[in-house]
Amino acid sequence: MDILRPALININGRIYRKNAVKEENYEDEEEDFSYSGPVDDQFIDEACDTSNIEQTDKGFRCAIDVPSVLYKYIIGKKGETRKRLESETRTSISIPKQGIEGQIVITGVQKAAVASAVTRVEVLMESFRRKQPFSHFLSFALNHPHVQEGFQRFQDRVLEHCSQDMGVNASVFQNPAKLHLTIGTMALLNEQEVMQARELLQKCQGFIRDITQGKPLPLEVKGIEYMNDDPSMVDVLYAKVSVQDGSDKLQVIANRLVESFVAAGLMVKEWDRVKLHATVMNTLFRKDPSVEDKGGQGRQHVKDREAFDARNILEMFGEFYFGSLELDSVQLSQRFSSDCTGYYCSAGQVTFI
Repeated sequence: MDILRPALININGRIYRKNAVKEENYEDEEEDFSYSGPVDDQFIDEACDTSNIEQTDKGFRCAIDVPSVLYKYIIGKKGETRKRLESETRTSISIPKQGIEGQIVITGVQKAAVASAVTRVEVLMESFRRKQPFSHFLSFALNHPHVQEGFQRFQDRVLEHCSQDMGVNASVFQNPAKLHLTIGTMALLNEQEVMQARELLQKCQGFIRDITQGKPLPLEVKGIEYMNDDPSMVDVLYAKVSVQDGSDKLQVIANRLVESFVAAGLMVKEWDRVKLHATVMNTLFRKDPSVEDKGGQGRQHVKDREAFDARNILEMFGEFYFGSLELDSVQLSQRFSSDCTGYYCSAGQVTFI
């Protein structure tokens, strides 16, 4: 890590500097964090929203909603993290039993001490939340029958003409029933957060309908492109999608959705604008057909990826026409579910009309 350019974490508009600490390696690795002040660099001792801190007969108390999957990071190895936090802030931190959803309760004699403990717990939560595999994603579904038929023709022709090229085989192709444009991914760690995402998506319906004027967007799926800079060593090949009238409405909707979910703390912003892509081939599918691509930056099984040579595919099918459709909704989908059939399991959606 560059000490002059440390990693920063934004929590509810507050900026924290993350300092890596070398410790013994164990399964639940810990990190240490320090507050770096707001964006204008003016130092503030305690940035916690003290309005959430209640006064009691014995001092002060604050309850924080924390998904149970994150408890272990607040507790630490053999309880060391919680003990250190309690010692340094002179507070008591009560955590529910593992697997039981509830609130972490912080109590102390001084309000500033409780505020300090709350700030540290929030920073730990945000950091380790980013390490969780994503569970849900926003997308535009492209699994229209005409587009699925076009995709099947594409797969058949590629395998007919390019199956001798390095790494090209049926295992790297997308499931045609799951064709979609990725907008953004999220790690929703309990049902409360899933419900929050559903409600936010419903609120976004207003600006979506303003952009589309309450009508479906006619799209064309034509042409292919690759993510990296070497066509002979490709991991992700995607189909290009455009609005038939040449407008940027689809891009504007995607960008506004990401802005809304980032502002709500449900999504991490990775790019200035959404990279709209409909994955048709992905080397991660070789081992895990359920993998959801993240704009070519998929992190699962990265060391095990076997790239393929896409030069002939690009030359022969660079302008391949997959089909057209009228897009009328945004999907909130669950990544993994044993009872899924066809498209990814829907956790919610809003329509344009």
